[in-house]
Amino acid sequence: MSVRRTAVATLLAVTTAAAVGCPARAEPSRPGAPVPAAGSGELPPGWSAVRRGTGLLLTWRAPARLPMGDATVEFSAGDRMLGRPRAGADLRTFTLEVADPRGIGLSTLQVRAGGRRLDGPAVVPPSFANTLRGMPRRPAPAVSDDPGIPGPYRTVTGEYTLDPVTLPGLPQPVEMTGVVVGPDGAPGERPLLLILHGRHFTCFSGVDPDAVSGDWPCPAGTEPVPSYRGFGELQRLLASQGYVTVSISADGVNGQDHLADDGGAQARSSLIRLHLARWARWAGAERSSAPEIVRSVPPADLSRVLLAGHSRGADGVNRAASDSLVPPPADQDGYHGAVRWTIRGTVLLAPTLRGHNPVPDVPSVTVLPGCDGDVADLQGQMAVDATRGVSLGRALHSALYVVGANHNFFNTEWTPGQAQAPASDDAAGSGDPACAASAPGRLSADDQQRMAATYLAAAARLFVAGDDAVRGLLDGTGLRAASAGPARVYQHALGGNRSPLLVPAASTRVSGARLCTEVSTDPSALCLALGRYNPPSPHFVPFAGGTDPDRYAIAMSWSQPGSPVTVRPAEPVPVRDATHLALRIIVAPNQTGVRMGVAVTDTAGRRAVLGEITADGLPSSGRTTAHWAQELRVPLSGANLGAVAALELVPRSAGGQAWLIDAWGWRAGTPRAVPARLPRVDVGHVTMNEGDGGERTVRIPVTVTGEGSGAVTAFLSDSGTSTTTATHLDVAPGSTTIDVPITIEGNRRYGYDHGFGLRIRALHGVVVGAYDGGLLVRDDDPLPAVTASPAARVVEGTALRWRLSLSAPADCPVTVGFVAEAPAGGTEVSTTDVEPGWLFELTGQQAGPARPLSRTDLRTSLIVPAGETGVEFVVPTVADDVPEPERGVRFATMSSGVDASVTVPGPPLTGTLIDGP
Repeated sequence: MSVRRTAVATLLAVTTAAAVGCPARAEPSRPGAPVPAAGSGELPPGWSAVRRGTGLLLTWRAPARLPMGDATVEFSAGDRMLGRPRAGADLRTFTLEVADPRGIGLSTLQVRAGGRRLDGPAVVPPSFANTLRGMPRRPAPAVSDDPGIPGPYRTVTGEYTLDPVTLPGLPQPVEMTGVVVGPDGAPGERPLLLILHGRHFTCFSGVDPDAVSGDWPCPAGTEPVPSYRGFGELQRLLASQGYVTVSISADGVNGQDHLADDGGAQARSSLIRLHLARWARWAGAERSSAPEIVRSVPPADLSRVLLAGHSRGADGVNRAASDSLVPPPADQDGYHGAVRWTIRGTVLLAPTLRGHNPVPDVPSVTVLPGCDGDVADLQGQMAVDATRGVSLGRALHSALYVVGANHNFFNTEWTPGQAQAPASDDAAGSGDPACAASAPGRLSADDQQRMAATYLAAAARLFVAGDDAVRGLLDGTGLRAASAGPARVYQHALGGNRSPLLVPAASTRVSGARLCTEVSTDPSALCLALGRYNPPSPHFVPFAGGTDPDRYAIAMSWSQPGSPVTVRPAEPVPVRDATHLALRIIVAPNQTGVRMGVAVTDTAGRRAVLGEITADGLPSSGRTTAHWAQELRVPLSGANLGAVAALELVPRSAGGQAWLIDAWGWRAGTPRAVPARLPRVDVGHVTMNEGDGGERTVRIPVTVTGEGSGAVTAFLSDSGTSTTTATHLDVAPGSTTIDVPITIEGNRRYGYDHGFGLRIRALHGVVVGAYDGGLLVRDDDPLPAVTASPAARVVEGTALRWRLSLSAPADCPVTVGFVAEAPAGGTEVSTTDVEPGWLFELTGQQAGPARPLSRTDLRTSLIVPAGETGVEFVVPTVADDVPEPERGVRFATMSSGVDASVTVPGPPLTGTLIDGP
């Protein structure tokens, strides 16, 4: 089969792995190499590889049960991402079928989740050794009106359960259950907060930590984990302040989201919107028939909705906000009604964001726990960074880095001592001095939950109530809230009243420092070396493998003060009405007292010295993802500048490392975020047969709905060449599709299935829904038949030889497996009749004492190289002076690590060994 990609206006092309040809020809004097068995030298411990036709079934078995977490488990071979395996019911066994195994180095197999290596020890370069130091506590001013203080209303609590619903792609119905906490006696309609929990095990039985599962529905003798009851602190605080709150259950999604390419984001969005639709009806004509708890609280005002999600629940919340603005295609969605609500903002707690496609025009707050032991790469940072340049840029997107917070403690039902089901501290076993349970700076569960409630209430005040007095807790100003207790919360933001000054790009000119690529397979281009326990920075989390050509930063390193770093954008940038210059700068972890002078120069050559910034790096012992940017500001007042042509940073501390992520003009205030009408892009899947001849062009389905124009970055991976190409694709006004053509040339030769994966990320002017799709071309040709030369009869000391022939050449290596069996009658060739080295290589056994060859479980596989039709099987024998009768040997077709149902069937090989003259 011949498959190639047709050019699609490629602007960028970056290879993530070199093309690798078919396996080399087997040596003529010995059998071809088999697929290594489990425990062999080629495969890492815990791995096995079994042939399935022309593909491979890869299996990794964990040393112990893994928690059912929110981070996506992924298999990779070096830099090549192979896919997301399916978890077994034992929560230890993970399997992935790879249709086209070309280019896979079995010795390089790895399994990761959220950037954290699961099948091997963490690798921490010496430069990130355990240098944890105490962080200086620089006092920050407190916000004048603390949003974490309870309001005037008593609260009422109850639950409702409705009929289950069926969601696309999930075979089993999903529950419609929620716990409601609302204000007692609050007048009028009240704003609504809806919360969605993350991905956790779904079923349990008592307190036995091994009696849990990810099944759905729950088996007899077990009950659903009540994860939806885990946000009482948040709900009670907001209810006391006058909000109606509901936390909904999604165990049915958690138990089935392995079936979805997006990890269940679309299903969770549908579930959220189905609940919102019910609340809309309960606020109107159907209030009298609403559940009792709903009638016990004030009617919800669906024009003022705040969504909050934890972990994969946050992914669902982000998608629900997007889907409420631009509905998804009907066949992808479980909700088909009219949108009768307005989402004013989202709060994302320890979020996953696998698609890197945040909704740009809905304000958000992202909380990143510094000791996240699940989503360890802190990929939720992309909910902020990936909004740059996509739409209007007026919605405020805030990121909060919380020192000492872990993943699970946001939910009391996932927290030891608070949960009904078994629970754990996800960070305590990390061995990290910054995150162990007794580490200085680790937050207790109560403190973490109180902090989360405070900042969620701040988001509600700012996004829903429009109270700008709390903005300083979220927008990079650096105010603190006494109600957040001992939590050390760092902040930065994009959007709001910011205007872009410098977002590093390929065209940015730099002197005194280095323009670096955030994600790359070229070590010399990287902003920060790989090999860390996690991706080294939340800002540098990859989207579609090993490269991303649109993401740059400025890497600075100095050993003495005074050497300026000058950065020039491609075009001068006006500072407009900004009062301050806001820079997002990563200071290397554990550095203290880093100081830099800041100056700008305009197009007329006027240079203005703006002031000095001071920062300390975040605490880290090398295993935390602590290269996170703090927002640092200097005033622009009195600068009297035109368009800025250059930004200058002058180190004033003795030495250090830092990275400039971007720079913005800033002024106080929170503008109203009015969503733009953007077209929506969704990627689909198509599977087809190769065909017998001739070229034809097929297209990966990429649909566009809505009006407008924009562009996406498309990452097209090719299983045949093990490469990924990044391309900018335009969305033309009025278009309904994006053209991604693939040319197929069929033939009648047996070969590999061929896969193309397509993942897209919004570049500007669009929103992206289903971001992951592709094309699978199935080879539809029959296996070639195998024949063998006649039985061999040789004198001992002469090699037994058989010639295996294919009826036709194939486009891939063809494997034939054999196992030694006892011949039909007579004496069998013994272990001392064959060369000892050959025997040991295939069986690991010594020749003596003599025993029949079939009792050694001798197995081997012969590989006929692609394009060829034959291979020789050789059994070297040895001569001796002992008179012996004729001895027979027989090799029968077998699996030998090759699935017997799809192995090329071959005839048995028989031979006779006789004494010499």
